[in-house]
Amino acid sequence: MNDTFFHHESGEAPASQSGETIVAHASGAGVSAVAVIRISGSSTRTVLEHLTGTLPVPREATLRRIGEIDRGLVLWFPAPASFTGEDMAELQVHGGRAVVQAVVEAVLALNGVRLAEPGEFARRAFENGKLDLTEVEGLADLVSAETEAQRRQALAQADGGLRRLYEGWRAELLNAQSLMEAGLDFSDEADVAADAARLAGEAVEPLLHALEAHLADHRGERLRDGFRVVIAGPPNAGKSSILNALAKRDVAIVSEEAGTTRDVIEVHLDLGGAPVIVADTAGLREGGGGVEAEGMRRAVLCASSADLVLWIADSRDPVPVQRARFGDAPILAVANKADLVSEGASKPGSQPGIAVSAKTGQGLEEIIGELGRRAAEGSEDRGASPITRTRHRVELVSVRDALKSFLNHDLDAEVRAEELRIAAHHLGRLTGRIDVEDILGAIFSEFCIGK
Repeated sequence: MNDTFFHHESGEAPASQSGETIVAHASGAGVSAVAVIRISGSSTRTVLEHLTGTLPVPREATLRRIGEIDRGLVLWFPAPASFTGEDMAELQVHGGRAVVQAVVEAVLALNGVRLAEPGEFARRAFENGKLDLTEVEGLADLVSAETEAQRRQALAQADGGLRRLYEGWRAELLNAQSLMEAGLDFSDEADVAADAARLAGEAVEPLLHALEAHLADHRGERLRDGFRVVIAGPPNAGKSSILNALAKRDVAIVSEEAGTTRDVIEVHLDLGGAPVIVADTAGLREGGGGVEAEGMRRAVLCASSADLVLWIADSRDPVPVQRARFGDAPILAVANKADLVSEGASKPGSQPGIAVSAKTGQGLEEIIGELGRRAAEGSEDRGASPITRTRHRVELVSVRDALKSFLNHDLDAEVRAEELRIAAHHLGRLTGRIDVEDILGAIFSEFCIGK
């Protein structure tokens, strides 16, 4: 693996032509006005000459006859100035299934061409230094983004936001490593060794503080995966009705019979560009059969790991929030069935919360606004890109632990120098600067065939 990466817009990465040329329908399944077919590899030039006659001007869309199949736009990207870093082409043809199939089959008929595997174009871009692993992951998130906030975050990562942060940290680590190595080389001169170790520590301390602040920020993972809201409360409080009202469709069965909801039912919402996952759970009460008891166990488990618990109670006889059951999860109290409470009547056991009526819609906009506000909280641009994946967090925790060990002055200088090497190793795994073959398959398998 090449230890040097280049930004994908620089055009400076060395071209590395694969032994096989790959082709794929890159614009998705189904009938469309226009379909895009991508080709990459050493035989791309031959493919274009065979199907279209002569090569078009690089990076200029040219209308050509494509064999005896169709007329469409042809784009030619000679290496290394292409997405993959190899010779590459795109054919924009009419989007009928017969047209797409015929064009792909015509390309495959040539020697040395095969169908691309999922994510293979992006993987070749990575292997040729056009993208690092965090940019690849950002690209995958951009393709699958469902809300505006997700799109912005994914684009920032695909444009190298995390790469620049982690590469900057790695450069600082390498500087500290060089100081420690210099101190070891002059270990017989105590003053020189001590001064080198001191300077290395001064470089590592602010890096550790920045890393710990980065790890404490969960907004990127929350935005990528969705803000999780769990509806909980006693039976017959109207939890399923609230879910249906938020979803604006009948998602959950509504019945006056206690224990109707026995499993977790989820709905995905887009609230002001922020992804929100709302889950309806079984009513919490004493007793009930074995199946209902399992539903209540799942409800508590789900709520305890939620970003927010909506505690739904009946306005006429509200059950107090059972905070002890939900761990540290934030709780928002909601008093449902407000339409059944007579105006001016007292509400026994009333507690702070939002008064709503799933039947009339009273208070629903307030709930939606509060959910959107909490989901978007902290998602505004703060400069550096946040952590977006568990893989990032696992590697960064290893970096943090190694840096903490390095700052333990009771350890021998050789051991402290090794801790810096370990920290740099894990930072390198984040961007792909070192051999990361064990994680490449998982990352690139997220892509569609044509990416």
